[in-house]
Amino acid sequence: MIITIITFILVFGILVLVHEYGHYYFAKRAGILVREFSIGMGPKIWWQRKNGTTYTVRILPVGGYVRLAGNDDEDEEELRPGTPVTLQLNDQDEVVAINASNKSTLFQGIPLQLVASDLTDGLWIKGYVNGDEGQLKQYPVNHDAVVVEHDGTQVQIAPRDVQFRSASLPARMMTNFAGPMNNFILSLVVFIILGFTLAGVPTNSNQIGKVDSGSAAAQAGLQAGDRITRVNHTRTNNWTALSTNLSDKPGQRVKVTYVRKGQTKTVTVVPKTVKQGKQKIGQIGIREQTQTGFKERIMFGWQQFVQAGTLIFAVLGHMFTHGFSLNDLGGPVAIYAGTSQATALGVNGVLNFLALLSINLGIVNLLPIPALDGGKLLLNIIEAIIRRPIPERAEGIVTMIGFMILLVLMILVTWNDIQRYFIR
Repeated sequence: MIITIITFILVFGILVLVHEYGHYYFAKRAGILVREFSIGMGPKIWWQRKNGTTYTVRILPVGGYVRLAGNDDEDEEELRPGTPVTLQLNDQDEVVAINASNKSTLFQGIPLQLVASDLTDGLWIKGYVNGDEGQLKQYPVNHDAVVVEHDGTQVQIAPRDVQFRSASLPARMMTNFAGPMNNFILSLVVFIILGFTLAGVPTNSNQIGKVDSGSAAAQAGLQAGDRITRVNHTRTNNWTALSTNLSDKPGQRVKVTYVRKGQTKTVTVVPKTVKQGKQKIGQIGIREQTQTGFKERIMFGWQQFVQAGTLIFAVLGHMFTHGFSLNDLGGPVAIYAGTSQATALGVNGVLNFLALLSINLGIVNLLPIPALDGGKLLLNIIEAIIRRPIPERAEGIVTMIGFMILLVLMILVTWNDIQRYFIR
């Protein structure tokens, strides 16, 4: 169980951090201020500021997030009128730090009871010095000033010119797309790594790579190198079709047509009945042909990536055409259950699970649902069509509605997963 928990944390953490790093990297390139890049969730245990970004490590080692300037309003919530703060000034009497944490020991400064502030356009803050209502004073705020939050974390303020909405539309679209894109890249890279861990990668051809000694195939005279073209009257152009047609016929007499050195022959084979879980399948004792070349291993990774994506799109299509069910979805509990099964298969099992989850996360995040990256991209596309920015209030309402729907859905999915894996 401990190994499963550690693996779950690593897998889930890698998925989210790779996703968030995509947003972080392209936001930085677009001149958007990344106020915080967090590893983990919950209360912070360590933080450091560098180049305008606060890097934090938080106590729950699951996932992470980025805070882009203009995409949060936490400063406005903390710096409400009446809030007691402490100001730190530079030599030009500009405010360079605003302590809103109620921890006066963080730095010495000017105590101020806040009256009003503008940290977006005007860059000023005013209030009563030492709480004396006879000393109302306004201070200019430095463009790169920081706010000390309630937990003591310092984050840079978000002036208008470094906010998300101030970037060009193509830059914002790329920033939104970069998270899923990183998940796709991770999935492809891991699948390719898997290709190099195998003794040989399958070719998915209908040519036999090896015949097991004493098997039904050996008794029928089949040999390595034979190309099976038909099972009964069904054409088998690749290994997938071949194995599917044979596994469907346990204990039945099957006519197998094959080609050897340009000659076509037919033999009768009776697949051995093998129990796989609760299902009985047929096997005749043949192995798929494999290759060990560098190019073939790369292509194996690419093919696995394409097959995984195709399968996910097929599942999504089935959900839309045949009706939605909570059993079609899985949350953290389902991921944990899957991690347990993958861990039992060793390192390759975990790598395969990571690759599948990563492409899944990338595709799902591109669905045009508000609060997901796909929903943000849809708003970007609408903005491009109407040729004017969507009002912030309208965008905020749409995003909030989407977030609430996702929150309710996550609660329902999590409860359904608990019932599926631990109660029923």
